Amino acid sequence: MSSVPHSHQVAATVGAETALPRSLVLLLAIGAGMSVASLYYSQPMLGVLAGDLHTSSQLAGWVPTLNQLGYALGILLCAPLGDRYDRRTVILVKCALLTLALLAGALSPGLPALLGASLAIGVIATVAQDFVPAAATLAPVEQRGRIVGTVMTGLLLGILLSRVGAGLISGLWGWRAVYFVAALGMAAVGIASWRRLPRFQPTTTLHYGALLGSLAQLWKQHPALRRATLAQGVLAIGFSAFWSTLAIRLHDAPFHLGSTAAGAFGLAGAAGAIAAPLAGRIADRRGPELVTRLGAALAAVSFIAMALGASLPVNAQLVVLVLGTIGFDLGVQATLVSHQTIVYGIDPGARSRLNALLFTGMFLGMSAGAALGSLALSHLGWVGVLGLATVTSLAALAVRLLPRR
Repeated sequence: MSSVPHSHQVAATVGAETALPRSLVLLLAIGAGMSVASLYYSQPMLGVLAGDLHTSSQLAGWVPTLNQLGYALGILLCAPLGDRYDRRTVILVKCALLTLALLAGALSPGLPALLGASLAIGVIATVAQDFVPAAATLAPVEQRGRIVGTVMTGLLLGILLSRVGAGLISGLWGWRAVYFVAALGMAAVGIASWRRLPRFQPTTTLHYGALLGSLAQLWKQHPALRRATLAQGVLAIGFSAFWSTLAIRLHDAPFHLGSTAAGAFGLAGAAGAIAAPLAGRIADRRGPELVTRLGAALAAVSFIAMALGASLPVNAQLVVLVLGTIGFDLGVQATLVSHQTIVYGIDPGARSRLNALLFTGMFLGMSAGAALGSLALSHLGWVGVLGLATVTSLAALAVRLLPRR
C-alpha cells in the first residue's frame, strides 16, 4: 500500500492513481466525527449545566440551539471555501480555532459567555464538512463510495457517541471537563492533519463574493438539491427536538436519571449509525430515492411508538425509548446518506458548495428543532415533543413522495 504524499503534492494525484492508506481514511473519519461532536456535547448535560449556572432549563436550551444555528451559518459562509482554497489549510485553521472556542466554553463564567462560545463552536465545527469532501477528492473513483461512506460513519458516530462521552465525563467531573477534553481532542486532530494531509488543488478561481453568489445559482439550477435539502431539514427538526430535550426528560419524574444515563442513549443511536452502510448498499441496488422514503417512514413510526409507550410503566417506557431511538436514528442517518449520494452526483466540481447548501438546510432544521423541542416540552410535555417529531418526519416523507417536476 502506497504512502501518503508530502503536503506539497496535489491531492488529485493521490486519488487518481493509488489506494488510500487506511490510516489516512481513519484520520478523515475521526476528524469529521470529533469536529461535529462539538455540537452535541451540551445535550445530555443540560440538567447539570442549568443547575450549575443557576438558570432555567428553557434558557439552558439555547446552548444547543446556538450550536446548531452557528453550524448552519458556518456551513453557508465557510464550507464553500473548500472549493476555492487548499482544503488542507482550511482544515488546519479551523481545527485551531475550534480548539480555542471549546476552551472558551470550558472557562465561561456564566450563561451569556457560554452562549457566545456555543455560537462560535457551531460556526467553526463546520470543519467536519471539509473532511468529507476531502475524502471524496482523495479517493480513487472505484473506491469513492466506500471511502466517503466510512468517513460519514465516523461523522455519524461522532454525533451519537458525543452524548455518551459528555454524559459520562460530566457525571464524573462536571460539564466544564467535557469542553476541556474536547479541546484536547481537536488539538490532536489538528496536529495529525498537519502531519498527514496532502495539499488540495482548488476547483474554482471565483473570489469569495462570487463563490457565495454561485450558491444561489446552484440552488435555482438543481431541483434535486432543493428537494433533498427540504426533506432533510424538516426531518432534522424532530431529530434535534428529541435529542435536545431527552436529558431534561430523563432528569425529571418519573425517571430521575442523571446525565450519564442520558448520554448512554447515544449508544442506542450509534447502533442506527452503524447500520447506515446497509442503507447505502440498498441505495446502490434500488436507488437512493427508495431509501429516503423508507428512512423518513421509519423515523415517523419510531416516534409514534415512543409516544404510545409514554403511558407504560417506567421500565417498559425505557425499553420503548431505547428501541425507538435505534429506529429513528437509523431512519434519519439512512436518509442523510442517500441525500448526500443524490447531491454529490449533481456537479463534482461544486461538491463543497452543494454539501454546504444541503447541510445549511439540515442544521437550520436542527436549530429550529432545539428551540421548538424546548418550547413543546415546557407547554405540552414529553408527548408534545414526540408529536412534533412525528409530524416533521411525516412531512419529510411527503416531500419525498411528491412527484418530480
